[in-house]
Amino acid sequence: MDEMDIARWYVHLAETSNKSFMPLFFDEHRFLVLKGGGGSGKSVFAARKLIERAFAEPGHRFLVCRKVAKTLRESCWRNILDQLSKYYPGRYSPNKSDLTITCDNGSTFLFAGLDDVEKLKSIVDVTGEWIEEASELLEGDLNQLNIRLRGETREYKQIILTFNPISITHWLKARFFDRTDPEARVHESTYWDNRFLPEEDRKVLEDFKDTDRYYYEVYCLGFWGTTGRTVFDGEAITKRLLDNVQPVMVGMMAYNDTGLALEDIHFEEDKNGYIKVYEPPEEGVPYVIGGDTAGEGSDCFVAQVLDNRTGKQVCVLRHQFDEDLFAKQVFAIGMWYNTALIGIETNWSTYPVLTLERLRYPKQYVRETVDNYTHKIRKSFGFETNGKTRPVIIAELVKACREDINIVCHDETLREMLTFIRNEKFRPEAEEGAHDDCVMSLAIAHYIRPKQRYLTEEQVKRQKWTEDMWDDYRNASQKEKEELRKMWGDPL
Repeated sequence: MDEMDIARWYVHLAETSNKSFMPLFFDEHRFLVLKGGGGSGKSVFAARKLIERAFAEPGHRFLVCRKVAKTLRESCWRNILDQLSKYYPGRYSPNKSDLTITCDNGSTFLFAGLDDVEKLKSIVDVTGEWIEEASELLEGDLNQLNIRLRGETREYKQIILTFNPISITHWLKARFFDRTDPEARVHESTYWDNRFLPEEDRKVLEDFKDTDRYYYEVYCLGFWGTTGRTVFDGEAITKRLLDNVQPVMVGMMAYNDTGLALEDIHFEEDKNGYIKVYEPPEEGVPYVIGGDTAGEGSDCFVAQVLDNRTGKQVCVLRHQFDEDLFAKQVFAIGMWYNTALIGIETNWSTYPVLTLERLRYPKQYVRETVDNYTHKIRKSFGFETNGKTRPVIIAELVKACREDINIVCHDETLREMLTFIRNEKFRPEAEEGAHDDCVMSLAIAHYIRPKQRYLTEEQVKRQKWTEDMWDDYRNASQKEKEELRKMWGDPL
């Protein structure tokens, strides 16, 4: 095609395709992983991409498959035939008995189910593949299909996977979404991305909001499914996720490490950074930071920063670190946020807490325990999660989010909340295969809030308690004292 023909083809493609999928027509990754809800148009796009490649790049042998062969005829076969008749009429020949389609330039579509072993054995020299409902497959199935991609072509070879995210524990999530695979590009879509979806179909999907909330979240919105009951309000979390709150800055903390201290601390913007800032620090405002280290079953260090006046999440660090680098980043964040109160979990390692102490961070959370031998009160830096404290901090976080879910902005934290369930013994925990780093660090941050002031420095300066206020405070319980300090501020 000359340049004019290419321009006309591109305009036609844009007019007949959904905007969110347009860049994917030109994607050349080995794996193109399309996760989405029902009606999102992902399967229509997958078929259209194969069709356009079939005619633009003669000689292709595309394998289209599902787990079960008999499901192909009314899904992928029908999809491709419908689009061929619409965009390339008269230029293809279908064979219903063999489930093959041959184009007039030599490109071929081959259809097979993974349960049809004999037919699969006869299919060779494949140059591209589309796996519909990929969540039906085992990871070994994909590996075998990947091996079959050996056909001779001057063009790139690609496997397109389309599926609904039925389970948080699925191998697809672990392989393509929980880590970065340089050979893969992932894409997420919902029915909102499909401008060609008939209004009556859109209404059917919308109605699931009220009739089956779980179905709506997983099969309509494309959220990863869970097998247990969520501890947090799933409906409220879903609505908050749909707000799609974006950070105002992304980057990391920069500083000069002298070996004894961190100097020249400042935030350095970087689109590939691991710190998301939703509200930068305000002068005089009190902040708290809860930290969760990468312990057993976890691979990320997380720190959550809250505006202590409101409990709102204003900054999140989430990254794979060496412990010393995590501690220094938290130190820098704490100093940036007006010397925030920092409480880091010490269950798996005390190294971050010790590093903060060595660097002389001025405001760490101090926990009190009773020494079993002397029966004296022992004070230690950091937060210890145990059988007594864990249910308390989770309950406090559930309460805070129930009262106002808008205090949570970070999408990964919200998604962890959706997969934080009650197991068969009703113990709250992350769904198998999921993580709880963000949830636990946020719970710690909320728990330590009473140890930090609630008012700005200017407000605190204006507080002078009367004798009656002091009498009420002295006679109050510990919880009542915390509430009184919230109302009156710290005394002069």
